[in-house]
Amino acid sequence: MPKLQAVIHYSLHFVAPGLLAWVLFNEQWHIAWTIMIATMLVDLDHLLARPIFDPNRCSIGFHPLHSYVAICIYGGLLFVPNVYIQMIAVGLLFHMATDALDCLWTSYRKK
Repeated sequence: MPKLQAVIHYSLHFVAPGLLAWVLFNEQWHIAWTIMIATMLVDLDHLLARPIFDPNRCSIGFHPLHSYVAICIYGGLLFVPNVYIQMIAVGLLFHMATDALDCLWTSYRKK
């Protein structure tokens, strides 16, 4: 992963959720940001892959918690009438969007 791609990827995983938390959950932004950072645990499914890290592999559609079915479930969580579940959903969906952007960047770089 080139340096610029890595900086953008990890900024989107750690910094951008703070902005999202502040915009979407203003009065509870600090709780929302913490929850969204905790959704990074979704990456534990990478431990099931061999090799664990492959810079040319797209996470979306490959790892179980990054599958299209899982992403649909995360989207459904937005409609659960519980603000903490919604915070988790936003964190998971933004994580998937970040990983999808990384997939696009990697596929473009291969060309």
